Amino acid sequence: MRFIDEVEVRVRSGHGGDGAVSFRREKYVPFGGPDGGDGGDGGSVRLCADEGMNTLAPLRGRRLFSARSGERGGPRQRTGRSAQDEVVRVPVGTLVRDAETGALLADLAAHGDEVVVARGGAGGRGNMAFRSPTHRAPRTFTKGRPAEERRLALELRLLAHVGVIGFPNAGKSTFVARVSAARPRIAGYPFTTLVPTLGVVDRPDGRTWVVADVPGLIEGAADGVGLGHRFLRHIQRCRVLLHLVSVLPDAGGEVDPLQRYRAVRRELERYDPALADRAEVVALSMVDTADPKVVEQALARLAGGTQSPVLRLSAVSGTGLCEVLEALDRRVCPPST
Repeated sequence: MRFIDEVEVRVRSGHGGDGAVSFRREKYVPFGGPDGGDGGDGGSVRLCADEGMNTLAPLRGRRLFSARSGERGGPRQRTGRSAQDEVVRVPVGTLVRDAETGALLADLAAHGDEVVVARGGAGGRGNMAFRSPTHRAPRTFTKGRPAEERRLALELRLLAHVGVIGFPNAGKSTFVARVSAARPRIAGYPFTTLVPTLGVVDRPDGRTWVVADVPGLIEGAADGVGLGHRFLRHIQRCRVLLHLVSVLPDAGGEVDPLQRYRAVRRELERYDPALADRAEVVALSMVDTADPKVVEQALARLAGGTQSPVLRLSAVSGTGLCEVLEALDRRVCPPST
């Protein structure tokens, strides 16, 4: 199924059923006595987070989600049937906004979280409800309350413990494929992932955590250049960032990993200053593809401009893989003090 992380939908609740005007036909009861029942409540529209979903694609082809209206009240004090709610399932991590005002209505961050986005109209009252000692034959009733309708903007932000970031072709997809059962598209030519991929990492001590391979970042992403915000918003929920910096030369034949590292950091800080303080593991990737002297020079250059130790990594050969995973373990699940 195609990965879709933004969609706009329309929701409409159900009308409340009208109250009824009715009279019993009994001897000695004025006008037969009122016995009109109340109308039923209209159904509401609810969004519910489902961990079995990982894309908003099922919602894209359906523009309107509506609930049924309540039924009209009946004679003999019969209340109209209330309508069932319309439950719309969305992936865990979905932000729900009002499409017109942009107001955040809900953040469905856990399985089972739900929010009512269009409340069903209450049923009207039948004439039985208006009976009194001085008004024993009322013909008064109330109509059911109208339905609510609104447009919603849904935005999916992936939930992962570790977000793998870096320039395109830094080895992010290869790393995720090596440490989990996820199979992102990988190519041996200049290529970048177009959609995020989630994988589950199983550790020897029985713990598991989720890693996200998110699309490659380029300079100007905070302004929407390239994949822009479609990349950046998916790392806002990550607990730890794994920053991969390739040792391979750029198009001009230069190897300056520190410049690449700083460029990515600038985009993170411009998009969300809180990302600058997120726990981070830095690794020089693809070290098996370069001359050892070049690797050592790149490590020294990169280590001089970061606040944390720089690890070496080759997801293909496995070099440094255990060290990187252990460093991520310590930050994902820090030891209690």
